[in-house]
Amino acid sequence: MSDRRNLFNKVWDLHSVRTMPTGQTQLFIGLHLIHEVTSPQAFQMLRERGLKTAYPGRTIATVDHIIPTGNQARPFADGLAEQMMTAIERNCDEFGITLLNLDDNRQGVVHIVGPEQGLTQPGMTIVCGDSHTSTHGAFGGIAMGIGTSQVAHVLATQTMFLARPKVRRVVVNGELKQGVYAKDVILFIIRKLGVQGGVGFAYEFAGTTFDNMSMEERMTVCNMSIEGGARCGYINPDQTTVEYLRDRPFAPQGDEFATASAWWLSLASVSDAEFDDEVTFDATDIEPTVTWGINPGQSVGIHEKIPAVAQFPAEEQAGVEEALAFMEINAEQAIAGVKIDVAFIGSCTNGRISDLREAARVAKGRKVASHVRTFVVPGSQQVLMQAEAEGLDQIFRDAGFDWRSAGCSMCLAMNPDKLQGREICASSSNRNFKGRQGSPTGRTLLMSPAMVAAAAVTGHVTDARELLSGSV
Repeated sequence: MSDRRNLFNKVWDLHSVRTMPTGQTQLFIGLHLIHEVTSPQAFQMLRERGLKTAYPGRTIATVDHIIPTGNQARPFADGLAEQMMTAIERNCDEFGITLLNLDDNRQGVVHIVGPEQGLTQPGMTIVCGDSHTSTHGAFGGIAMGIGTSQVAHVLATQTMFLARPKVRRVVVNGELKQGVYAKDVILFIIRKLGVQGGVGFAYEFAGTTFDNMSMEERMTVCNMSIEGGARCGYINPDQTTVEYLRDRPFAPQGDEFATASAWWLSLASVSDAEFDDEVTFDATDIEPTVTWGINPGQSVGIHEKIPAVAQFPAEEQAGVEEALAFMEINAEQAIAGVKIDVAFIGSCTNGRISDLREAARVAKGRKVASHVRTFVVPGSQQVLMQAEAEGLDQIFRDAGFDWRSAGCSMCLAMNPDKLQGREICASSSNRNFKGRQGSPTGRTLLMSPAMVAAAAVTGHVTDARELLSGSV
């Protein structure tokens, strides 16, 4: 009799230590990733209780959130940033944890570093004090963001207490149109299912569209599953997954890799696996997508108009009116042509080498509009070095983009890269909440890196395909 458990439930069961009286599962955590912002208080909790880390080799630290991407000379100009840097250096040294610091060429945004170093592998349970930990589910594991008190609990016990979510299979079939990217796919899904649609669920992304994606594209999709309310999102491991991990520093090597690969592939949900829910979409319905509001579900295709307020469900209409007023965008207005002030290419969603290549295709031979300030921020030092080896940095510089060092940058603006006043930003990041990019009144339009580059050079929201075809 075949095992009809989906991958999520297989991995959950493999890591279950015991079922608690509350009904929660005590789950063993295979990989714990930490960074400088959500870890200081967790380590202090351990000190206050006289505790040590249970498995220090299963925790890896990097610095990304609060570090500047311009001048990185120490001490940092921002006193709080310097305090947090000093804290993570001291904590990792005291508790025996590997730290990928600024002087380590493996440093970068935590959700980019994990996969590129081969730390992230199929069948793992992975947690981090960052909501976009769902990124790592692209490899076929359970990856979740956690809070600071939970970070302390994992450090001390290597376990967590969790309620098992239901699993929804989100199927997208078909070939994406030219100029439509993974970012557009996940924004489309969130728009259709809602920002609360995934509450109580893990999402399994399945179908030919995801089968044909690279690992970097799959990471973009899983990264934003949390924005649709899901506890996490994942994609079944396949040969694409195996080839990505081959020869990565922390991946199994030699004969062990072949053994591991066979096990990874065996975890995939079978064709008749059981799910709590299933929805299906057609890839040909997806266009380059841009958000117009204050949550990632408020978006339209590049050639669509923003719907009239009355077209939304009654319970959403007040939120829609709030979003339109804050953004100073009108219902039934076209999203194309909205003027921007800032362009940001980077983040754990879209700061990988393939993202920079696509943005550079648009930027090549063009100039940034005179009124637009720009940030191109590689997601890791490895991405930065690869981009510079390919000459992408020079393409961006020649076009007038500001080429930066690796970090989170303007995605959450806990560093000097911030919006000012009412500036409106074309951003390849993952959240467009009020105040997300550093200014309480700043405004964010989420889109793919190619679309950000197109907006930067035209000065307004533009279909990148028009520039790539030479018609603009």
